[in-house]
Amino acid sequence: MLKQRLECVEERICRALQRSGRARAGLTLLAVTKKFSADVIRQAYELGLREFGENYVQEFELKAPALQDLAGTRFHLIGHLQSNKTKKAAALFSVIQTVDSAKLAERLNDCGRPLEVMLEVKLSGEASKAGAAPEEIPALIDALVACPNLRLTGLMTMPPWSEDAETSRPYFRRLRELADRHKLAGLSMGMSHDLEVAIEEGATIIRIGTALFGPRRKN
Repeated sequence: MLKQRLECVEERICRALQRSGRARAGLTLLAVTKKFSADVIRQAYELGLREFGENYVQEFELKAPALQDLAGTRFHLIGHLQSNKTKKAAALFSVIQTVDSAKLAERLNDCGRPLEVMLEVKLSGEASKAGAAPEEIPALIDALVACPNLRLTGLMTMPPWSEDAETSRPYFRRLRELADRHKLAGLSMGMSHDLEVAIEEGATIIRIGTALFGPRRKN
């Protein structure tokens, strides 16, 4: 089943890339494995996936020991990071996509491990969404430049949920404009339901969970 789902996702990706005149090499498929077991991650690895996204530090901490033999994998934290969990996060993940304050950046830097990071930008008015405001980006970039262990690669965002993928387009376009303005190449945006729109708007990382692994368990 996973093999067929991956093939379907790749077909959707290729069609969107063709429409956009882009190459497959410029896009990372991040398999989001929140609520799925280490065995599922291993199955995805056997199918060629190497980049995985997790939302919760504590959940991934339980899975990580069973995955240490998977050479070439990189795990991204894509959920909100509390400052008191920075040490664990720095030890577990290669990429932190949800940096949204200078304080968080400094705490990650102080862990002493080289990390790739992205700035999470809040582009909607939803109270449930985390992220820095667009006007805070210049100061955050300055803060990250002062952190020798952190390498800033781009921006990420989470638009309001809608079954209509087109409602995500203005948020993705706005993120791309911000990245261009600040000379950042990476754009983490788009999920299972709106990956095509994200690709058309310039995504370099799409975060795909349900389309690969099916619905997550509720508890």
